[in-house]
Amino acid sequence: MLSFRNIIVILFVLPLGATAQFAPGVGQAGTTAVFKDSSVFKAWATTCTVKRGFINIEDTTATYTQGDTTSNHAFFGNAGAALGPPGGALDVVSLGDGGSAVLGFAHPIANGPGPDFAVFENGFPAQTAPFGDYLELAFVEVSSDGQHFVRFPSVSLTQDTVQIDGFGQLNPEKIHNLAGKYVVNYGTPFDLDDVADSAGIDVDSICFVRIVDVVGDLHDDFARYDSQGHKINDPWPSPYWSGGFDLDAVGVMHQKGDVTGLPVFEHPEESFRVYPNPANAIVNVRFVKSNEFKTFNMNLLNLSGQTLISSSGKQLNVSGIPNGLYILKMSAGKNIQFKKVLIRH
Repeated sequence: MLSFRNIIVILFVLPLGATAQFAPGVGQAGTTAVFKDSSVFKAWATTCTVKRGFINIEDTTATYTQGDTTSNHAFFGNAGAALGPPGGALDVVSLGDGGSAVLGFAHPIANGPGPDFAVFENGFPAQTAPFGDYLELAFVEVSSDGQHFVRFPSVSLTQDTVQIDGFGQLNPEKIHNLAGKYVVNYGTPFDLDDVADSAGIDVDSICFVRIVDVVGDLHDDFARYDSQGHKINDPWPSPYWSGGFDLDAVGVMHQKGDVTGLPVFEHPEESFRVYPNPANAIVNVRFVKSNEFKTFNMNLLNLSGQTLISSSGKQLNVSGIPNGLYILKMSAGKNIQFKKVLIRH
């Protein structure tokens, strides 16, 4: 596993039109990709608010139907999918064209040595020539107060004359400081040193991270630009319920003291399991390591961290809780663990 104390992302400054290279893709020498189970992660996002974008920004009347839902906005997944550790390719929330998500944390992210947090998406290696990766990109912004956000200086050196189609490929070596650079289960790291000179934020107290889909459309009326004025080209359109950036998780590498009182999603070895999940009326808990929870308290939290119901037994009656995603908090002294629970009546 990489040591992040000495990682330096290098841009070779070449004449205009030359090919500059950044860190390569997963499995290649010099990659900065961070595996989801890496010990560098200390915590995960605990709150998430999503603003969905259109499935096709050039035709806002276009709709997509999945099951009983028809919409002109992306609607795959929900905000709860971005909480806690990465859940895999299908445990994501899709943002749509230009959509965004704001994530909160129980403890502020701090500016430590090397990268300070990483963003996970569900891209995948391509199976056909030219053997790049299928990647959907997003801007990353940070805030100390939830009002003033500063954007990481991104660079996209992908050609911007021919539109990459909805199933096209990208070369990670041409992407810097954009979320989605790496495939599923591998986070793209961000170093707060890159925004340390920005006004209006405290890089030792970052309480919010905002992820903004880049759209990827090269049309002048809809194009998004990197920090150097390049149009950002990524697979477009993707006019489906899962269109746009698919947010999986945000993992924290450096953090400071508690400011919100919300639970921290640590990443310990599993000690208990929840069933059924989804739940209808009763949530049951079965301990994998029974000696860790001889006495315990169980709390069901909403996505804002508020306790809805509690129990000191191995069951929770959730029949009166509205449908949706919740957090089950299990506490035994200093041992605190969390599970996502979906309630569906």
